[in-house]
Amino acid sequence: MIWKVEFDNRARTELRKLDRQVQDRILKWIRETLATEQDPRRTGKPLKGRIQGLWRYRVGDYRIISQIQDENVLILVVRIGHRLDIYEDP
Repeated sequence: MIWKVEFDNRARTELRKLDRQVQDRILKWIRETLATEQDPRRTGKPLKGRIQGLWRYRVGDYRIISQIQDENVLILVVRIGHRLDIYEDP
């Protein structure tokens, strides 16, 4: 099964601010790993607390925070950033 991956405006802006090599690495991981997973929950980790219901994916020192919409076979990327900064101000 191939999942459709979309970026909300904030995630798109955060991705553009990263170094080009980091952008390419994240986009390649999304395209080759996340989008082609049968179950995207297998490679991610559910988040807790105030951001419960979202999923975290690790790509090196960077994190991708996403919402999984099973009914639409869609993964909505809501945040992208360095692991030290990503959980501030959701």
